[in-house]
Amino acid sequence: MSSNYNKDNLITRLKRIEGQVRGLQKMLEEERRCVDVLTQLSAVKGALNKTAEEIMKGYTKSCILEYEQTGNEKMLDELIQVLSKFREI
Repeated sequence: MSSNYNKDNLITRLKRIEGQVRGLQKMLEEERRCVDVLTQLSAVKGALNKTAEEIMKGYTKSCILEYEQTGNEKMLDELIQVLSKFREI
């Protein structure tokens, strides 16, 4: 992974998401209302998307910088391939 992101910030985000997922499990066990569960699922999805966005920003910068230094188009091809996987985010 690139060093163009704040690792501690990402770990904190992922721990928060982990807590949200545990909360979802508890909500299902307690048979909470569907609207509450769906609202929480939406929040988890948003948090995951934001985390992916932060990682993608760092990765994109890293690939572009490496391409500028080396001219290696393989980095750009890899970047395009990864971006295509996240186009729905």
